[in-house]
Amino acid sequence: MARLSWTLLLAITSLANVGAGLSIATGNHSLPRPTWQLLTTGSTARFRGLAPVSDKIAWVSGVGGTVLRTTDGGRTWASVGPAPSSSGDNADVATLDFRDVEAWSAEKAVVLSIGEGNSSRVYVTGDGGASWARSFTNQEAAAFYDCIAFESPEHGMAMSDPVDGKIRLIETRDGGRSWDVVEPDGMAPALEGEAGFAASGTCLATTAGRWYIAAGGVNPSRVFRSGDGHAWDVSDAAIAGGEGAGVFSVQFRDAKHGIAVGGNYSDPAGNIDNAAWTKDGGATWLPAAAFPDGYRSGSAWVPGRGYCDAALAVGPSGSDFTLDGGKSWHRFDNGSFDSVECVKGPVCWASGENGRVARLVLT
Repeated sequence: MARLSWTLLLAITSLANVGAGLSIATGNHSLPRPTWQLLTTGSTARFRGLAPVSDKIAWVSGVGGTVLRTTDGGRTWASVGPAPSSSGDNADVATLDFRDVEAWSAEKAVVLSIGEGNSSRVYVTGDGGASWARSFTNQEAAAFYDCIAFESPEHGMAMSDPVDGKIRLIETRDGGRSWDVVEPDGMAPALEGEAGFAASGTCLATTAGRWYIAAGGVNPSRVFRSGDGHAWDVSDAAIAGGEGAGVFSVQFRDAKHGIAVGGNYSDPAGNIDNAAWTKDGGATWLPAAAFPDGYRSGSAWVPGRGYCDAALAVGPSGSDFTLDGGKSWHRFDNGSFDSVECVKGPVCWASGENGRVARLVLT
């Protein structure tokens, strides 16, 4: 399995101006650039949903009602998505696009499908996908659900594009088995054309009891923030927005320090004004000094002692890392991914188009 030394990353950072070749020459030595270790999934689905539980267990979800799970670090994958029925609620499950998945073990997971009307749904399993319960079906014509996030195995939220001028939220306190619409009174009003992006499952995030929403469609794009998921403020995110452009992913490592990445998905190589950082909980955002090398749809902090300022970002044109909390980004791989998430180890997983799933083990 590919292993990436943090000393190597520091060396790459200090030598970032040498170019984007496959190696870095330092005196008599050549340091290999880190690359993702691709895993064989046996699928050609696009996996925007990604939920690693550990270095061994991970779930991915995507188009065609597809949900896969591995319990051996990605060597083998099982298809465990909701089974279509000849009639009734799940007759059309094979047409669904599961853009987000949350998981806590090899048995328990929640998936969110996106789309207009009743295409936006939530399914929950407690037996590794042997059976699924459909726990939420959108009934609002104006709603279009994008992302789902949990702060604990019991408490979670899912977000939709604005309904009646405000981003719509639903909430569960029983692990996804039932959902209630959050009263919109405390939500900051959305701007005309403002919406979220169902690109990586990270347009909604939660850390340290706080909640964050990434949005775009307006310029500048914005990030919403809340201390309880019910009363919301919003700030400009220092990332260029507009039609198909804005903040695609927001992530916080604690109550103060956060990163936001995005850009314009129709311009995958665009590398200007596509990342920002904050050190005051999202009240103010500053643009990165060195941007990711293209539109980035997903991001993740690296957990563990000694990694507090380290994070990854991925998109169709490649992957980047930061070692200074999002102030500067450095490209290290040119493969296409939509989503990234890191777990203890630290081990980072990525997923994307054509069944692509990969791992990167940091040492």
